[in-house]
Amino acid sequence: MLNLNHFLKPKSIAVIGASQRPFRAGSIVMHNLLHCGFQGAIMPVTPKYQSVSGVLAYPNISDLPLAPDLAIVCTNAKYNKHVFQELAKIGANAAIIVSSDMHQCLNTEQSVDQECLDIARQSNIRILGSNSLGMILPWLNLNASLSPVTASRGNIAFISQSAAVCTTILDWANDKNIGFSAFISLGNAIDIDFSELLDTLSVDSKTSAILLYVDSIKDARTFMSAARSASRNRRILVLKSGRTPEGQNAASIHTGGSQSLDIIYDSAIKRSGMLRVNNTHELFAALETLTHAVPLRGERLAIVTNGGGPAIMAVDALIERGGKLAVLPEQTIEKLNTILPSGWSHSNPIDLVGDADSQRYASALNVLLDCGEVDAILVMHSPSAISHPTQTAQAIIDTIKAHKKSKQFNILTNWSGEQTAKDARLLFTQAGIPTYRTPEGAVGAYMHLVEYRRNQKQLMETPSSVELRNAAQLSDAHQWVQRNLKETVTTFDSHQLNGLFSCYNISVLPTWLASDPSEAVHISEKIGYPVAVKLRSPDILHKSEVQGVMLNLRNANEVASATQAILDRTSLSYPSALIQGVSVQSMASRSGAQELRIRIDSDPIFGPVIMLGQGGMDWDINQDASVALLPLNMALARYLVIRSMRVGKLRLEQLPHPVDTIALCEFLVRLSQMVIDNSEIISLDLHPLLANGNEFSVIDARVELQAKNGVKRQRLAIKPYPVEHEQAVELKDGEMCLFRPVLPEDEQKMANFITRVSREDLYKRFFSDVGEFNHEALANLTQIDYDREMAFVATRMENKQEVLLGVARVVADSHNYDAEFSILVRSDLKGKGLGKMLMQKLIDYSRTKGTIRLSGITMPSNKGMVSLAKKLNFKTDIHFEDNTVDMLLTL
Repeated sequence: MLNLNHFLKPKSIAVIGASQRPFRAGSIVMHNLLHCGFQGAIMPVTPKYQSVSGVLAYPNISDLPLAPDLAIVCTNAKYNKHVFQELAKIGANAAIIVSSDMHQCLNTEQSVDQECLDIARQSNIRILGSNSLGMILPWLNLNASLSPVTASRGNIAFISQSAAVCTTILDWANDKNIGFSAFISLGNAIDIDFSELLDTLSVDSKTSAILLYVDSIKDARTFMSAARSASRNRRILVLKSGRTPEGQNAASIHTGGSQSLDIIYDSAIKRSGMLRVNNTHELFAALETLTHAVPLRGERLAIVTNGGGPAIMAVDALIERGGKLAVLPEQTIEKLNTILPSGWSHSNPIDLVGDADSQRYASALNVLLDCGEVDAILVMHSPSAISHPTQTAQAIIDTIKAHKKSKQFNILTNWSGEQTAKDARLLFTQAGIPTYRTPEGAVGAYMHLVEYRRNQKQLMETPSSVELRNAAQLSDAHQWVQRNLKETVTTFDSHQLNGLFSCYNISVLPTWLASDPSEAVHISEKIGYPVAVKLRSPDILHKSEVQGVMLNLRNANEVASATQAILDRTSLSYPSALIQGVSVQSMASRSGAQELRIRIDSDPIFGPVIMLGQGGMDWDINQDASVALLPLNMALARYLVIRSMRVGKLRLEQLPHPVDTIALCEFLVRLSQMVIDNSEIISLDLHPLLANGNEFSVIDARVELQAKNGVKRQRLAIKPYPVEHEQAVELKDGEMCLFRPVLPEDEQKMANFITRVSREDLYKRFFSDVGEFNHEALANLTQIDYDREMAFVATRMENKQEVLLGVARVVADSHNYDAEFSILVRSDLKGKGLGKMLMQKLIDYSRTKGTIRLSGITMPSNKGMVSLAKKLNFKTDIHFEDNTVDMLLTL
């Protein structure tokens, strides 16, 4: 179960259930294998025929002359348990199951899928499917699928949960002459899933981009880990179905997966650095754009057009989607004045006027390519008697080819029209320049580049630190949770939460409880008017259903009347509800403050998610909230706030003390940490939250707890900082230092650390001369996925600053079988035992995680590392011809 080599690079294939009958799966697969030119052995298995498609057939699996690397199982589900038993006996390595009825239970309580999977896992057989269309690997001339058409060679990998989407994409790609490095249908994905394929294809030399069609995700953590890692190496586009509740239900039925809100999937895709498209049309457009595009250097778009109306439509589409229109500098406008008629627009969009010919287009484009204030250019053309569409297109192509700076820009084209523009668009396609039929389509494609750039930037951005809570506060929070878990109730209101919230420096408006109108009046007299009175009932989540909130009560009569009215309405509407009286609060001053709402819920797939939006009684999460996965740091909180503002979910008001967005980010991070620290919190709702400058007051709050005892808890989709691995250690010279996992905030510390490592030591670590580490390189060293890799840093305080002394890193494969390690210690600190202690820390960590073996590589000249490895019982193997030493420790 260790890798996909036999699956993705088979040398022999058995077709179980091969057939001569047309339209049978076994017949289609044999035809595709033979006609695609696969060079390996093809072995049909069937007792019905002596040969299939002219190839000698074998009556039984046991009669095969060799164990196949890949078996394509085309038989009915009722035979497949026996098929896998036979495949296991002969030592097959991988199988594709095309049967669509494997979900049924035949002779046992287990489905056929599960029975076959159990056999496969015991015998190390990898499975694609069931209900899979198969796969196509053009670079191996392999078509092991039921597809009516094959794929040509290219550098795009496509992975889909839907067979129908596969054939649609394939048909379109063939029409556009777009090729693939791999084309894989997951089907029900009982074994091989998105995560493993992302891990494998992201390092495949033939693959430069990966497309995913997703109905639903089963294991969020493995998917997120693989996606975040792969998106650092390859462009990944995701077409996710189920945007509506009805679509989510259909997707759940189709794949058998759990349902999750679409906005949560959207957040997960952004968090992974991937790009989401909403339909097949957008997928085709984004694919065409990303296939030919260079990475955007910025987001400023210039538009060149011969028609004002289409350009205005393009600008509207750009602004509505959060894009930026470039502002032309005076120098550029002056240059355009010399080559364009006086009636041109003198701004961006650059309207060349309706009589613009091909030369005017070329001249204007040359000026823009010399402009440093523009990052991308959209060239638009509407049908014109003066400007021939094909000639103008050729002039644009020639200009781009001739200009030395053109490769620094993303250039897109929109040639409107059908018959008159068809040949021009074909010219652009052949020249590798993205082209679109409509202004909105072109802008949509450009915004895919922008959104992809933003997601990648979010993936690599270094967060700032925020003081969350100290050890004493953490202990107090744990005690509060454990104490309240003993109560019979599971939900807690504002008046009960001050003990928890104060541990995270979150202020709650003081609240008093009253069981009847007279007690409510007594409390109001003590705290002073005006007051608010609110229903208390664990059975009624939305107080507005019974008008359970009365505000600005200014005297005893109003308080008494309001309290009695609330209790009467509730008893009438919900006679069986538990009514605990009312809560009484002083009226918080809303003057100069803005009302917000924040919720944290546990999603069945992605675990805890945080939702941010405007305050208000009617709150539809899909419409009124922006969502982010936990855990949050300052950079991720900032993206949540900015995204909320960009899409109008958060509309900051012009107030004397406007909401401090940095303080809001800190508040979100503290809430995130509270839920991470206390996994018993399964939901939290702050509504309303009053924001006044950098001050935030919780007016009403609700927290739900659930004990972990005997309850399988949903994991976080992204593993948080593992504080349990922090350790104080003493070096040989008596100096104390801290071993802890690396943090994204350590980027500058890592840069300073590297400056204190000699060039010779860096060469031994990286096997090459390394220059200055840029932001991306440092981000890769400090922003790690704690679920699949670990980097321990040794730190101590010098001149009141925390500095790094050494780094030990281990990266495991996707099955946690082999983990590769590396160690680097500051050159002036050798001989203090730091390297050995860091190595032992890695060994202990890997053993705890269940890793099978640790491996590393160094140079023979690195005698210190080789000696240390031997002392710690590593097997060492010197390869003088490669000037390397392999180190291996079985755990």
